[in-house]
Amino acid sequence: MKNSDFKVKFWGVRGSYPVVNKDFLKYGGNTSCVEVIAGSHRIILDGGTGLIALGDKIFKEHISSAGNVFDRKPMNITMLLSHIHQDHIQGLNFFKPINVLTTQFSLFGYSGFDTSLDETLSELIYGKSFPINLYDITADCSITDITESEIIVLDKDDQRPILKRISCLEDINPKKDEVIISFMKSNSHPNFGVMCFKISYKDKSVVYATDTECYLGGSKRLELFAKDTDLLIHDSQYTTEDYLSSVAPKQGFGHSTFDMAYDIATAANAKQLAFFHFDPSYNDEKLTNIENFFKNKNKHYFLAKEGMEVCI
Repeated sequence: MKNSDFKVKFWGVRGSYPVVNKDFLKYGGNTSCVEVIAGSHRIILDGGTGLIALGDKIFKEHISSAGNVFDRKPMNITMLLSHIHQDHIQGLNFFKPINVLTTQFSLFGYSGFDTSLDETLSELIYGKSFPINLYDITADCSITDITESEIIVLDKDDQRPILKRISCLEDINPKKDEVIISFMKSNSHPNFGVMCFKISYKDKSVVYATDTECYLGGSKRLELFAKDTDLLIHDSQYTTEDYLSSVAPKQGFGHSTFDMAYDIATAANAKQLAFFHFDPSYNDEKLTNIENFFKNKNKHYFLAKEGMEVCI
């Protein structure tokens, strides 16, 4: 990544399912995964198939740091799951760092079910559908459910994240080198909603709002949540034409259009907008045409691409 202590890298930008095709190389075919480096902390947003390549990179850096396993630089990773639909968890089983004894892996998320997040993940992607169980993971692994009334605090001198309840407005503003992660639940995604995340570091922020569908007049809660953010990463699964199709309309699917994302970013006064979570049928030619259209409206708004890096 470029030389910055607050930066974002996209590892997977597709929705629904991964695509492998020569016509999908420019924007990429892996499902949702975004890496955020804030100070000394690595935060991963969602675990789609893009997580696999990210894990390979982190693992390679770990191996090259020293010869002896216990002398190597530990892999300290905080991951946030917006929800547990397949395209956001497909890479978890194949994330190499969780198979290393010295890794500290802290997973926070929202399942929406009566069972806890670790029980839900255990049933979905381990046990019956995978050769090992969730509890066979070698790393120091913690899986924690989150709510809107809480924040995650990452301190410069302690790699272990702390989940705490918000008691006053000042709690959501980082102090010195703290990283603060706050949450907003959107109820627009079937069946149980989705969590949006804001990562705040020093005087800047990144907001991640995938798998959310806007309402008439826009999403006022999201607009306030993302107010003046430096980068808004927003669901943009459909064109307006596909969303309103008389043959196969997409209303109620829990996803936004490019126009919806543009309107939210503009209303929130976001400094940059990354359109994200593209329909798997949209090839490079179609997405390039869409990007050119919105670039003419605002040069700071762009379509996310695999491998793209953004300094905040």
